[in-house]
Parts: sequence; C-alpha cells; structure tokens
Amino acid sequence: MSAYTPAEAVELTGFSIHTLRYYERIGLLGDVSRTSGGRRVFSDDDLGWLDVLRCLRDTGMPISQLRRYCDLARVGDGTLVERLSLLEEHSREVEERMDLLRRQYEHLQEKIAWYRGQGEPKPGSTG
Repeated sequence: MSAYTPAEAVELTGFSIHTLRYYERIGLLGDVSRTSGGRRVFSDDDLGWLDVLRCLRDTGMPISQLRRYCDLARVGDGTLVERLSLLEEHSREVEERMDLLRRQYEHLQEKIAWYRGQGEPKPGSTG
C-alpha cells in the first residue's frame, strides 16, 4: 500500500489541503494515519474514498447527506440497504437536474442560433 503526503493527496485528488482537513474534521474522511511527527499520511484507501466524495460532491450531494453516507459506511455491511437508498435518491435528483440543464441548454442554443441569424446587432437593441 502506498503512502501519500498531504501535498501529494492534494495533487492526486484535486481537493485543497483545507478541504482535506475540513473533511477529516467533520467525519467525511476517516482517521488519516499520521507520522510520528504528527503529519498526515494518506493511503490508497483514503484516496479512493476521496474519489467517492468527489463524485458525490460534484453531483450536488449536500454535506449533511455526505455525512450520513459516511456514517453508514463506517458502521459496515448492515447499512448496505440504507446506503443504496441514499445513493438511489441522490441519483434521481441528479437526473432531474440533468434533465433541467438539457432543456435550458437547448433553449440557450436556440437563442444563440437566433442571434446568429440576426447578423450584427443594431445600436441600442436589447437581448
């Protein structure tokens, strides 16, 4: 198993050092190992877990749900059904947002096409 310094973890995950500390402090990231001097040492498992957190965060999962998911994961296999339910609900919410974004994107593209069809805007015209 590999060990990564905080700087390497930042480089590999894209999270800032402040975010890593915050995630550890609020319980999203389990107990990160430390050197005898007290410096954090991240493992492959830590980086894998951060990858999951990145996915959930980037898809809009609120911190409260992230914490719930992490708490359930720490309890173990007895919470598989609850974790699955939480992820399925989040997936439905992501899909709804994607559908909205698709519709808004199409509207935006129609507006762009309209503007392109108008040629140069006239002075004083509004959008």
